[in-house]
Amino acid sequence: MKAVEMLDISKSYDKQKSVIDQISLTIEKGEFFVLVGPSGSGKSTLLRMIAGLEEISGGVLKMNDKTVNHLPPKDRNLSMVFQNYALYPHLTVEQNILFGLRAKKVDKKEQQKRLLETAEMMGLSELLKRKPKELSGGQRQRVALARSVVSEAPICLMDEPLSNLDAKLRAHMRVEIRRLQRKLGLTMIYVTHDQVEAMTMGDRIMVLNEGKIQQIGEPITLYNQPANLFVASFIGSPKINLSKAKIMEQKLVLDSGMQITMEKSDILPVLPYKNLTIGIRSEHILPGNEENNSHTLEVINVEHLGNETLLTFEVGDELWTAKWLGQWRVNAGDMVPVMISAKNISFFDTETGELIKPGVVKNEQEVVGL
Repeated sequence: MKAVEMLDISKSYDKQKSVIDQISLTIEKGEFFVLVGPSGSGKSTLLRMIAGLEEISGGVLKMNDKTVNHLPPKDRNLSMVFQNYALYPHLTVEQNILFGLRAKKVDKKEQQKRLLETAEMMGLSELLKRKPKELSGGQRQRVALARSVVSEAPICLMDEPLSNLDAKLRAHMRVEIRRLQRKLGLTMIYVTHDQVEAMTMGDRIMVLNEGKIQQIGEPITLYNQPANLFVASFIGSPKINLSKAKIMEQKLVLDSGMQITMEKSDILPVLPYKNLTIGIRSEHILPGNEENNSHTLEVINVEHLGNETLLTFEVGDELWTAKWLGQWRVNAGDMVPVMISAKNISFFDTETGELIKPGVVKNEQEVVGL
């Protein structure tokens, strides 16, 4: 069932350039849908249009098959969690959580029932009498979430709710929000500029840039088969390695002069394109040895992360990163052998940025019956 449907939704101020440009998409009931993109891409504006906090300039917005363009926020049966939590400093945690229910004049017994259930679920039972200034960032975040959950609205909107938290707490809250969404069966629309949040939380992701949809799909699809150069470079950490290249005498020749041998079957799809940009993920630049290596590259920088090692190489004017599992005793300035296969390379049309041919994913694994 469709929870939210957008048909050619647009937003412009003073009839100037569109901030949101004819967006059409469907969000299913119970789906965790993530809007991701750089600052200024229009993702928060789109969320506020769904909430009714921004006027829609053009198009139709539907919720549960009903047009809601002109409905005020209070009549849209949704809740929203803001980036700055938006807690009332003079009210206790309990009063903050119940504020919406009291405004709607919900029965007091029902208020207390929902409060106790939600506080228990969110781990706030011992904090109900405290004021926001007495809470940590993570506790304030949970209060904002609890206020949203206690409303029992079927649609929950979140506008970068974790951006004010430290890295450890952010990772913890990602798991908590996802678990809560599944448990309550909420339709959640989540805005973030952090692609790690998008990849780890979303059932589907919409990548937005300059008010236009770049791609919609499952996280792993966006990673393996990005629709264009923007999506390829935005999704994935470390960032995808890119270089301009040409096909010459059955070889892929990069601007740096690096040559990569290709098979005829791999060349045919990209042969009609004169200007190519190639991309290769960091995990596909493999460690080489005396018998099995394609290139020798100079190490510019090494990052030891404990369970893996990131190595940066200079490839012409570009810096490429390789991600190797384990701990590698490599130093800046070392020349190391690597293995790069043309089969793992994605090809893009430099002029349009569109994907021509995705790279083969080597490390795909199937889960055998448990």
